[in-house]
Amino acid sequence: MSRIAAMLALVLVLAWCVCAQNPNDDYCDRNPYTDYCKNSAASRNPEMERQEIVNMEGETARAILLNNGTFFHRVYSDDFAGTLSHGQPVDRAALIAVVQSGDVKYQVFVANDIKVRIYQDMAVATCLWTFRGDFRGRHFNSQMRVTHVYVNTPRGWHVISAQHTALPPTFEQPL
Repeated sequence: MSRIAAMLALVLVLAWCVCAQNPNDDYCDRNPYTDYCKNSAASRNPEMERQEIVNMEGETARAILLNNGTFFHRVYSDDFAGTLSHGQPVDRAALIAVVQSGDVKYQVFVANDIKVRIYQDMAVATCLWTFRGDFRGRHFNSQMRVTHVYVNTPRGWHVISAQHTALPPTFEQPL
């Protein structure tokens, strides 16, 4: 009788150990549409997320080219904080005002050399902006190195911070 009790106790302990190793496996199988499971590392595709951010960097350049602030309302967070190339701090509203102002007309605005590093629900994107246009009646060609910090929310990736650095030769410009 004591052998049976000892074997039963051993089986129960082993079963408990196996279940305790990964308690969330079955939960996500049963509840795949919960926020926890939709955003869990196991259900995410890092390459697809990287490509999504690369596309957003390209969309940012296109929105600036078209002086269109709608993209920034959708993708930049309400508490966005950035720094323009001449050191001016901006929030989302100020950045949108700069983009939509009639002071600058771009003929070309391209984002290339885009690199993305993802760290769980955060990502850092760096790229090179190359642009040409007219600012207050003066023609210009310029390049900037840009860094964007993204956070992944239930509504998708959002830019929470940005840093623009003008490359020489520099001139007065809005961004």
